Amino acid sequence: MRWENLTPDSGHGRADAALFGAEAVTTRTFDTPEFRGITFHEIRARSIVNRVPGASRMPFEWTVNPYRGCTHACVYCFARKTHSYLDLDTGLGFDSQIVVKVNAPELLRHRLSSRGWQGEHIAMGTNVDCYQRAEGRYRLMPGILAALRDHANPFSILTKGTLILRDLPLLRQAAEVTDVGISVSVGFTDETLWRTVEPGTPAPERRLDVVRTLAGHGIGCGVLMAPVIPFLSDRPDQLRATVRAVAAAGATSVTPLVLHLRPGAREWFMSWLARHHPHLTGRYERLYADGAYAPKWYQRQITRQVHELAEEYGIGPTRPGLPRRAGAAGPSEPQTPEPTQLTLL
Repeated sequence: MRWENLTPDSGHGRADAALFGAEAVTTRTFDTPEFRGITFHEIRARSIVNRVPGASRMPFEWTVNPYRGCTHACVYCFARKTHSYLDLDTGLGFDSQIVVKVNAPELLRHRLSSRGWQGEHIAMGTNVDCYQRAEGRYRLMPGILAALRDHANPFSILTKGTLILRDLPLLRQAAEVTDVGISVSVGFTDETLWRTVEPGTPAPERRLDVVRTLAGHGIGCGVLMAPVIPFLSDRPDQLRATVRAVAAAGATSVTPLVLHLRPGAREWFMSWLARHHPHLTGRYERLYADGAYAPKWYQRQITRQVHELAEEYGIGPTRPGLPRRAGAAGPSEPQTPEPTQLTLL
């Protein structure tokens, strides 16, 4: 493994120093049902607050990612490519070889206390899910949230994990002193599709329960309806069922994003597609012939349909990653998002 290659800008350009050295890595396995077959690489990172590359389409500049790799095992996850920087496999290795930055809370607190930090918004869950199963054992997020709360630093979280409810008291405390944005990712409500395409995640209905619970405690929560998977979750009746369920859960907004397939994710997804839906491989090759994104006409069609449904059910769209004051009343003004897809999706 090329641990020395894990730099602040891995995959996006040069960096002066590795985030940690090989001597700082402890590898562990746990013989429990929820972690069987998973290897954890515990590291003491040298940095935890990362700047988003300037060319990125993301609507935020800084991120915190306490984990690399993700046991959610979503076959379409574009973060798979990041495992190749460590000479780790981007398929099963991404799902089962998890890098844990065990000193993330203390690093964040140190960074927030530094003179050069100006209190900028920090996004979490934009690389891999900070509330994946590993968080149940390592409990990094309580320390991270406490640091953000203590410094009144605005932040947002995108997650598929129900474990976020464990930290509800900290989220409420943070919301009293700063802007807190919470989004849950629910691309579809089809349980048969969920079991094969997102095998390590909580069921869509359980994620919508998170939205209900947060709303019941006065914390506004949007839903990132992503990915909308062409020919598998994009029929009008499927879109309607998902938006209806999102609205019934009390979400403040719903924002659709169509599947995109970057290198690393593309190969893994197409392999999955050939096994489960071989009749669709040709249609995908044509739809994604020009690159990672579906054609703009298709993206606009999905966006229009979901926005019309959202209006019908009384909720609106919002841009992913933007801070939303927890407990704020009403959705933001509708905005059509740029074609992008966050890494959890």
